[in-house]
Amino acid sequence: MKPTQLEERMSDFKPFSDSSQPGGSSSSRSISETINGSHEFTINGYSLAKGMGPGKYIMSDTFSVGGYDWAIYFYPDGKNPEDNSMYVSVFIALASEGTDVRALFKLILVDQTPKGNNKVHSHFDRPLESGPYTLKYRASMWGYKRFFRRSLLETSDYLKNDCLIMDCTVGVVKTRFEGSKQGIVVPQSNMGRDFKDLFESEVGCDIVFKVKSESFKAHKLILAARSPVFRAQFFGLVGDPSIEEVVVEDIEPFIFKAMLLFIYSDKLPDIYEVMGSAQICPYTVMVQHLLAAADLYNLDRLKILCESKLCDEINVDTVATTLALAEQHHCPQLKAMCLKFIANPTNLGAVMQSEAFMHLKESCPTMLLELLETFTLVDDDISQPLSRKRSVSSIYGQDLADGAVAESANPNVRRVRRRT
Repeated sequence: MKPTQLEERMSDFKPFSDSSQPGGSSSSRSISETINGSHEFTINGYSLAKGMGPGKYIMSDTFSVGGYDWAIYFYPDGKNPEDNSMYVSVFIALASEGTDVRALFKLILVDQTPKGNNKVHSHFDRPLESGPYTLKYRASMWGYKRFFRRSLLETSDYLKNDCLIMDCTVGVVKTRFEGSKQGIVVPQSNMGRDFKDLFESEVGCDIVFKVKSESFKAHKLILAARSPVFRAQFFGLVGDPSIEEVVVEDIEPFIFKAMLLFIYSDKLPDIYEVMGSAQICPYTVMVQHLLAAADLYNLDRLKILCESKLCDEINVDTVATTLALAEQHHCPQLKAMCLKFIANPTNLGAVMQSEAFMHLKESCPTMLLELLETFTLVDDDISQPLSRKRSVSSIYGQDLADGAVAESANPNVRRVRRRT
C-alpha cells in the first residue's frame, strides 16, 4: 500500500531530544545552598534562673530563617536529671511545622570582655561527615546536653553582671533547579525611579506645600493617585483643583519630604536621603514620625512599612514611645509586639524605669491592664511553651520535656549530637 503524503512527512520527524540533530544538546543544574539567619538571646538574672530543676528551661522568642520558625532553649539546671545540675544545656528547636528540614547550626556563647574568646560550636565552614542535620518535624532539636560545666561557667568571662549572651545562626538548606531555558531578560521596573526624578526636578509641578520654613513642590495628580486625603483635598466634592499653595502644620519638614519621596518612589527613604549629613534625629524617631504622617494621609503601605521597621528597632529605650504611637494610630500588630517585649521578664524592669514608660503610664493608664494580660500570657508560654493537643503531635511535647530527640523515630536520621 502506497504511503500517504502525511505518512511520508511523519517518517522524517525526529524528537527534539535527538542529540544527532544540530543544536539538540542542553544542560541544567541543581544548586544546594543555605539561607542563613541569626538571633541574639540575652539571659539577664542567670542566678535567679538556677534551681528550676533539670528539664526546665528558658526559651527565646521565636525567629524565622528559611521559611521556618526557630527557638533557643536554655536549661540552667541541665536537661538530664542524671547530671545532677552539673551542666547547663542549650538546644535549638524547630518551632514551626516542617518535615525533614535540613540545617546547619552555629551556637556562640559570647565572651563579655575585650578578650573575645567566644565559645563556638559551628557546622559552617568545615567538612560535614554526614551532611547537614535533619530535623524530622516540629520540636525536633539540636544542641548539647552538657554544653558547659556550671561551676566553670559561673566563674568565666561569659557571665558578667549576672547576664549571659548567646548568638545562634541557623542555615536552612534549600535546593533550587536551573534549567537551560533561554529567553529575553526583562529589566526591573524603573517606574519609581522615574517618578522620583520627576519630583526632584520639579518639572510640571502645580502645587507648593509650605511646611514651616521650607517649601516643597509636587504634582496634584500624582498625590491624588496615591493618597485618598490628597484626592479629596484637590478633586473631592469640597476640594479645590485650582489651589496652588497649601500650608502644612504639625509635621516637620524633613518628615513631609520623606513622605513625598515615598509617594513618588514607593520606597521607604534612607535617613541620609532625607536629612543629609546633619542628622536631626535618630532613624527610629524619623520612622515613628513618618508612621504618624502616613496615618494622617491614609498611606497604608507606608504605614505598614514603618510598623515593620519599628518592630525591628524595638528595644528597652524605644519600646514605650513606640507602644504609645501604635495605640494612637491603630497599629495592632506593632502594639502586640511592644506589649510582648515589655512583658518579657528579661526586659520588664528596665522598661518600667524609663521616662517614656512613666509618661505612657500617666497618659494611657488602660495600657497597664493590657500589659498585665500580656504578661500573664507570656508567663503561661514560658511554663508551657510547646504544649499542644494530641492531634498536633504527642511527641512534640515529649521531646522538650524528657530530652528525647525527635529523630529517634527514624533510625537512619542523625540524632542530636551529644557532647560530654
